[in-house]
Amino acid sequence: MANEIALVTGGAGALGSAVVRLLAARGERVAIFDSPEARRRAEALVAELGPGKVTAFFGDLAEKSTWSDGLAAVRAAFGGSPSLAALIAGGWRGGHAIHEEPDDSIFAAMMRSNAATVNHALAALLPEMARAKRGAVVAVGSRAVERPWTSTKASAYAASKAAAVALIQVAAQEVLADGVRLNAILPSTMDTPANRASMPQVDPAKWVTVESAAKVIGFLLSDDAKDISGAAIPVYGRA
Repeated sequence: MANEIALVTGGAGALGSAVVRLLAARGERVAIFDSPEARRRAEALVAELGPGKVTAFFGDLAEKSTWSDGLAAVRAAFGGSPSLAALIAGGWRGGHAIHEEPDDSIFAAMMRSNAATVNHALAALLPEMARAKRGAVVAVGSRAVERPWTSTKASAYAASKAAAVALIQVAAQEVLADGVRLNAILPSTMDTPANRASMPQVDPAKWVTVESAAKVIGFLLSDDAKDISGAAIPVYGRA
């Protein structure tokens, strides 16, 4: 898979940066797509790994125009379009029980950050992959997709991640004959600085490390997973 062009949304985040480092280490050129707020972290990662290997583009990934402009930037930087993509960008917001929510703002925000970003990514990336008859995409869902009761008082998050995984699995069938593979991982709690800070009473040794999750994503993007498409892989650790 060396010298492929890979795109990582949310590439400046905890899991995203681990995936960027993994892909760059195995010889792939990596485009980070992230929000403007992540610019400093993304640019530091580009400097660390080398601008010839990694580039970064910033915008609202839930907007169609961001994708057309971003892919044009990738082609300008690397001379081609991505054949690999890790769709990691997203968010989490808790709230109240469904019947106690004062409005639909959290639901709208979660569907935008977790589902709309995947929808726009697939619409932008799959046409070129299908024409080339090759490609692989991995999206990050959540354990709440299979165990929604674990997302009590965060139903909008669970619903948005379920929507994202459904998009992946439907699209996987639609491009199966074109040689393009789409899969998702379903992590439980990730061991990130943000999660440690927000849940200091929980033992993080039971959580999934970002390095472990990155390796699963890397596997699914590799030729070693050439016969896997439409899967939603549990990555639960011991949580």
